[in-house]
Amino acid sequence: MLDWLDGLPDRARLKCLARLQRLEILGHELRRPEADYLRDGIYELRASFQGAHYRMLYFFSRTQVIVVSHGIKKEREIPATEIDCALRRKRQFELAPETHAFAGGR
Repeated sequence: MLDWLDGLPDRARLKCLARLQRLEILGHELRRPEADYLRDGIYELRASFQGAHYRMLYFFSRTQVIVVSHGIKKEREIPATEIDCALRRKRQFELAPETHAFAGGR
């Protein structure tokens, strides 16, 4: 996720980081147009810049943990393979959450 963010244009990265901050503050309360439910416990965090649509897929673990799986640049819709990737990462996280934890800002 961090490498993906680092590869974005500066202003797009700032917009994505702003969305991540809103997710941190609002959690489950964040709704469209900033976030939306996809399926099977996977959500998308939405940011746009100069006609490009960026999506960060995430899920909730327990009541206090938000796990951001990865980011993509969206074309028309989020491919099922991207959601499946987030689901695999969710299962991996649930098996050993301590090995996937990252706390702190950039």
